Amino acid sequence: MKKILLVDDERWGRIAIRRTIEKTGLPVMVCHESSNGSEALHWLKTNHADLIMADIWMPVMDGLTFLEQLRSVNQRQAVVMISSHDNFSYAQQSLRAGAFDYLLKPVEVEEMAVCLERWLNLCVDFVEQSEGKSDPNPLEKSTVEHVVEFIKSRVPGEVTLTEAAKEVHLNPSYLSQLFKRQMNQNFLDYVQQLRMDEAERLLTRTSLRITEIAHRLGYADLSYFSNTFKRIKRKTPSEFRKSFQRGKVSV
Repeated sequence: MKKILLVDDERWGRIAIRRTIEKTGLPVMVCHESSNGSEALHWLKTNHADLIMADIWMPVMDGLTFLEQLRSVNQRQAVVMISSHDNFSYAQQSLRAGAFDYLLKPVEVEEMAVCLERWLNLCVDFVEQSEGKSDPNPLEKSTVEHVVEFIKSRVPGEVTLTEAAKEVHLNPSYLSQLFKRQMNQNFLDYVQQLRMDEAERLLTRTSLRITEIAHRLGYADLSYFSNTFKRIKRKTPSEFRKSFQRGKVSV
């Protein structure tokens, strides 16, 4: 049985979470309950828990501060943040602090089961994360998916890293690292790939002139557009169109 530490200032909240955990029927158990982050840190000095579920808003020491303090003393347990506030920025703050997941109260049994099963089945712990062995953090994945949808909504125009970072309330440098980790591709390369895919579509499905396609995609410099297209598609726009018209390119 894996051991879980609950950290919540409201007794009824801890009872509700504990009962939800029990209803999942998974091989986990609540081994201890604390009413704030400071109390939890004190307990962890002489005790162990495999997973910690902590409320974000608590007196004395809130959940995010608790997580930061936990990491500062080299405690590597996975931490699931729980909040009664459906606020995207809270999820982002939890992500930046290194939370494993983010759940909203009241937590449904199905949601709890998904969270716990993922943690159990993938043997997630922060030691493995530091070694690069664990699967993607669900909050990281959710954030990058949000960014990808934002990029697609802006194509065929140019999308900057700064604009995308503002959309998900993250520092551009941090988002750049996060995007590359999740997508195995730089942000700029991903955006250019989508724009060139759109250029390919326009070259093969429309009679627009190449200058018009470049302008539609946000490129003021035709030579830069052509060079970018050739680097990604291995042919210049005019060569690509001619090859397609001769039936040598399959789209």
